[in-house]
Amino acid sequence: MEGKWCMLLTIALMLLLVNGDDETSVKPVVKIVKGKKVCQKGWECKRFSKFCCNETISDYFQTYQFENLFAKRNTPVAHAVGFWDYHSFITATAEHQPDGFGTTGGKKMGMKEVAAFLGHVGSKTSCGYGVATGGPLAWGLCYNKELSPDSLYCDEYYKLTYPCAPGAAYYGRGALPLYWNYNYGKAGEALKVDLLNHPEYIEQNATLAFQAAVWRWMTPVKKNQPSAHDAFVGNWKPTKNDTLAKRVPGFGTTMNILYGDSVCGQGDSDSMNNIVSHYQYYLDLMGVGREEAGPHEVLTCSEQLAFNPSSSSPTS
Repeated sequence: MEGKWCMLLTIALMLLLVNGDDETSVKPVVKIVKGKKVCQKGWECKRFSKFCCNETISDYFQTYQFENLFAKRNTPVAHAVGFWDYHSFITATAEHQPDGFGTTGGKKMGMKEVAAFLGHVGSKTSCGYGVATGGPLAWGLCYNKELSPDSLYCDEYYKLTYPCAPGAAYYGRGALPLYWNYNYGKAGEALKVDLLNHPEYIEQNATLAFQAAVWRWMTPVKKNQPSAHDAFVGNWKPTKNDTLAKRVPGFGTTMNILYGDSVCGQGDSDSMNNIVSHYQYYLDLMGVGREEAGPHEVLTCSEQLAFNPSSSSPTS
């Protein structure tokens, strides 16, 4: 009798596990629009899109992987303990997964893009150093804001389009830190949040902080230039001028788009190598492997000319 009960309990447990898997693995709703297949996939991919027919980010990147990548973010010496979490990240990506963020191509390309995006995030929010516990690359998401800003980052040139709010300071905040009133203004318009008058919202809400970063990744700095997303996944086709400037599709060009000549065209600088190292480290932790990052000219921007040289236009 005892053996029978054990068997029944085992079967019940197996059924629970199977049903649980069915609930977490959302099947796409498929329809044909103008002869092309488009899909909708639960809350994570709400708009009908060809990209929603692919695996979504939560299909291949779960909580435990996020924890592995940012293992030291909640240690007592970190500066944003309890702020960043997986739920905030995955919620923030939902707006752009139908646009191809983490859903372009197959599973491997999706994983590489998530690793690339988070590589930038980890590098820009790290408090790791050479002898830090767990190594310098384990300390991403240590910050959610600049701790000792030496400026209000208010550019009066934009006083008609993005006027600085009285008492507001536009220092670095977020997962890909925003600086300057005009960048807060542009991000706020896109996210439909009044960041120009309330830049502090970014350091108060982790989902919003990630949303601003994903928006920046998906949005070109200027017309006729690629977004970091397009440069990474191969949607962007370089012009003759791009080729002469040694700009090619890949991770290196994402640094050019996001940071310009503050990082690129400086040879193998420490600032550039730090971002590259985070990307490679995350590829390894996610099981993709750093060998998938590509050759030096694709992985780095050491020899690239900036899309927008700092002498001709302000950078973020």
